[in-house]
Amino acid sequence: MSTAVKICGITRLEDALAAARVGAHAIGLVFYATSPRYIAPVKAGEIIRALPTSITTVGLFVNATADEVRAVLAEAPVELLQFHGEETPEFCRQFGRPYVKAVRMGPGVDLIQYGRNYHDAKALLLDAFVEGLQGGSGITFDWSLIPRDLALPIILSGGLNAENVTEAVRRVRPLAVDVSSGVESAKGVKDASKITAFIKGVRDADV
Repeated sequence: MSTAVKICGITRLEDALAAARVGAHAIGLVFYATSPRYIAPVKAGEIIRALPTSITTVGLFVNATADEVRAVLAEAPVELLQFHGEETPEFCRQFGRPYVKAVRMGPGVDLIQYGRNYHDAKALLLDAFVEGLQGGSGITFDWSLIPRDLALPIILSGGLNAENVTEAVRRVRPLAVDVSSGVESAKGVKDASKITAFIKGVRDADV
């Protein structure tokens, strides 16, 4: 089965369409106001409506309130929710949409327990732990920390780029890989050639 590719931190329609053209499976829209890749819900809605239906749209939230999430969904009806903060399982499952729970791979993280707690998540998204950042750091973590008997599928994130994604996929065999800074020319601005090279790296690992 081929590894899915998510291009996260989309802020421009042209970048979303470029990702779709070269075979990305999903795009991520960041609804976290302090992020340099934040996108306003109205603009995100315009992007969603312009995309082919084959592309999954993902909304990223960090410790938002339930009302804030619902207000975003009213303007930008993403298909999948991605929670990057300290959201409880009960919080994540209340919006009538499938969700992914992000885990920052800091000291002492118990992924087996995470899998039990968020058992109805579509996957766990594993990202590097960087103090003060909720993602988009461009830093990898030690992939050997991922247990082989994890009950949930894995979306691998954190410092991936065209140079290391082939090795990452071969070693971890995730359901999907998630990239943001690794395919950018500037924060929030994607580079179509880097996206193409990244996806080629994923496909090389799938052979």
